Amino acid sequence: VQLQASGGGLVQAGGSLRLSCAASGRTNSSYIIGWFRQAPGKEREFVSAITWRGGRTLYLDSVKGRFTISRDNAKNTVYLQMNSLKVEDTAVYYCALDLSGVRIADNPGNYDYWGQGTLVTVSS
Repeated sequence: VQLQASGGGLVQAGGSLRLSCAASGRTNSSYIIGWFRQAPGKEREFVSAITWRGGRTLYLDSVKGRFTISRDNAKNTVYLQMNSLKVEDTAVYYCALDLSGVRIADNPGNYDYWGQGTLVTVSS
C-alpha cells in the first residue's frame, strides 16, 4: 500500500487549503484513513479520520467546524478541507491507513501505512 499526500503550502491565517491523500496498492474495502500532524518539537497529533466503508468521521476538538474530511471512492482519495486556518495549525500533515477498519483510532500506533507528509504553514 502506498499513500501520497499533497496540497500543503503557505497560507495566511483565516485562509484555506485542501490536502489530498491518494491510496494505491492492495487494500481491503474496510480500511480507515486518518490525518495526523506534527509541529516542530511536538508529538504527532491526530487530526481527523474517515472509514472507507460508511464514511464515519472523527475530528480533533480544535479543528471541529473548520476542517472537513471526505473521500472519493472512485479515485481512492481522501481529502482534508481546512478552512479558517490558524497559526497553530502549522505542521507537517501526514495521512495514514489503518487496515482494521473497525473503529477509528487516534493513536498513530494503530495505523499500518503512512504517507510522506506535506507541510502546512499558516502565517499571521
